[in-house]
This record gives sequence, C-alpha cells and structure tokens, in this order.
Amino acid sequence: MTTSDSKNKKANQLNVDVVIFGGGIAGLWMLARLRQAGYQTLLLETESLGAGQTRYSQGIIHGGTKYALTGKLTASSESIFAMPQIWRDCLEGNGEVDLSSATVLSEHQYMWSTPSLMSRLSGFFASRVVRGRMVAVKKNDRPAVFQNKKFKGKVYRLDEPVLDAGSVINALAVPNVNNIMHIKSMTDYYDNNFKVTAANGDIWNIIAEKIILSAGKGNADLLKQMGRSNPEMQLRPLQMVMVRGGLPEKLYAHCLGASVNPRITITSGEDKQGNIVWYLGGQLAEDGVQRTADEQISKAKKELQSLMPWLNFSDMQWATLNIDRAEPKQKEGQRPATSFSFEEKNIITTWPTKLALAPNLANDVLKQLEKQNVSKSAAMEMPEFSHSSIADLPWQEEDKWQH
Repeated sequence: MTTSDSKNKKANQLNVDVVIFGGGIAGLWMLARLRQAGYQTLLLETESLGAGQTRYSQGIIHGGTKYALTGKLTASSESIFAMPQIWRDCLEGNGEVDLSSATVLSEHQYMWSTPSLMSRLSGFFASRVVRGRMVAVKKNDRPAVFQNKKFKGKVYRLDEPVLDAGSVINALAVPNVNNIMHIKSMTDYYDNNFKVTAANGDIWNIIAEKIILSAGKGNADLLKQMGRSNPEMQLRPLQMVMVRGGLPEKLYAHCLGASVNPRITITSGEDKQGNIVWYLGGQLAEDGVQRTADEQISKAKKELQSLMPWLNFSDMQWATLNIDRAEPKQKEGQRPATSFSFEEKNIITTWPTKLALAPNLANDVLKQLEKQNVSKSAAMEMPEFSHSSIADLPWQEEDKWQH
C-alpha cells in the first residue's frame, strides 16, 4: 500500500469500554481480569507480546524474603508477601486467571550463604520474617552443585516458584486473543477518541471510556503523544549476564550478600539447541551498569569462580543484556515499594514494578473502574484484525550471544 493509499483509506470504527496499551504480563493480566468483570476491553501492542521487560525478567514469583535480609519486614516485602500463593492458585487453575498451561521451571528457589556471612545472618534466619518461608536443606537434598565437598556454606529452600515468562504470556493471551490488536502506531488522539494503524495496514478509529497505559518504558512516549506530563517515569538499569556451555544442571538460587540484594541471582533456561543457560542477576546486574560488556563478563566469571571454585567456567560462552526497568519516579531514584497506578482524566498510567505484582496491579485498576461506575457494554464479537506473536526469550536468540 502506498502512503497516499494509506492516508485515503477509510477508518474502521470500534467502540469499547477500556483500551490497554502494552502486551506484557501486566497488561495481559489486566485484560483477562477486566473481561471477566464484563468490560469490553481491547489490548494494543506494537511489538510481540512480552517483548519489553517481561521477557527479560527472571520469572521469579517471590514473596519479599530477599528484601528482608535485615530481619525486619520492609514496605517492599510486605506488599509482595501474598503474591506466591495468588500465582500458585492460578497455576493450579483455581485462581483469578487460568495459568494451568504455563510452565513452572522450579517449585522453589534456593538461597545459599558463604561461611563469612553466617554469623551476620543468624538473626535473619531466626526471625519471624522467614519462618515458614525458608527451611535448611540437608546435603543430600541440595542441588548437585552444592553437594561438592569444597562447598562450605549453607543452603536454604525458599518456597517461591520460578516460571517460564513466555509460557505465562501464552497462557494469558490465548483465551483473549480476539481482543488483542497488533498495531504499527497511534495517531490523532483526542481524549477518548484516537486512531491506530494495525500491522496489516488497516486504520481503526477507537473510542473508549478509559485508557490504561501498561507499556513499561513505552508509557513515557504514550503520555507525550497524549499531551500529558504526569506521572513522571524513572529508569533503573541492569546489565544481566547469560552463560552456557558445559553447565552441570539448571539452578534457581540466590547467593546471600551483604546488602538487601542477593550477591548474585541465578535462574535457568534453555537455548534453541537445548543447552542449559544460566541467567545472572542480583547485585552483579545492579552494579554492572557501570561496566562495559567485557568488564561485566569478566566480573561474572570471577564471581562464579569464587562462589563455585570446583566448576570450570573458562570455556563457557557469555553474553550481557542491558535492561531498563521502567517505574514511577521516586525520590532519589529509589525502588518503588509496590505496584503503581495514577489517573488523570480518562487515562490510567500503570507500572507493576515487579513481575510478581501483576495481580495486585490488575486488582487495583479493577477496583478503580468499579468505583467510578465505568460502563460495561453488552457482550459483542470483536472484528478480525492483526494479532501479535509471542516474543522469544533472549537466550533463545543467537544474535544475543558473543561469538
């Protein structure tokens, strides 16, 4: 289609109660919950589903234990405390959304400590904060990597699952696929009336009572297009590390460090050849933004070799990923304690701030719509339009690896 054809093409019209921008787990969870509640809801996505922060997450549905290393509950640990059980109910098919088709990579994680930290953390392990959340693991029950005689620390099992993010996206998207439109761009925004160009070139004039922005980093551009300056966004960058080639097993574990963050967090996946991949976050990734990719890889090698000297990491293949975590702006760039939503006129801007908090965010938005008596139109069949595919996970893309 030529540019002039596109300009002259007649727009289709679609009236809905709510439009959601952004097809990550948070947006898709909201789509499912709002449709359940009777709202005619449409989700718009410019890329593949989960192509933003979702696919770069480690898939950890944690309950705040790692934020409580001082032995006291923080705002972050309290807000996220109930999330693992909410997700488990959904994974069993008994929750607010059906995630029974999603892949659970591990039912629990491990936390391990080095001998030098044991005395400092004794109060933490004895505190009420971790009772029922963590149990010490006997040597024979530990992951094989911690059964080596050279390992001198202690291992604890943390009752919080790790999920394959792509499979969660699929589980949320499939039942709602007819309410997801793949678009190229949005134009001509006027309050609750705007135009989008679908991926197949069709022009749609969309009218909605409420607009929800759930596009992560993309929220800032959407707000600008809509003539809004609030809420402000902050970015907290990470430089994650991936390693593959000769790894002994899949591992889901945090190494306890001296700060509120784990020294290193390891989750696992597989590339398209079936090789085990370790995905490294934690303090390593936080501090890594100050390093070049080569420096970060060198640091990761030294960390792993220091923590697991019985393994040989020298011949493995490495890569880094630079990620921007998008969040509402906080004083001095601090981490938000919980999920976030802000409404100005008919636009609700949201950030989950953590993968695990997607249910919390959806419930907050749903309560807001119910309180304002937002219309629930009669059920209708959505017209046919372009649908978005599901993004690959980064370690499944060969061009991400250093050669």
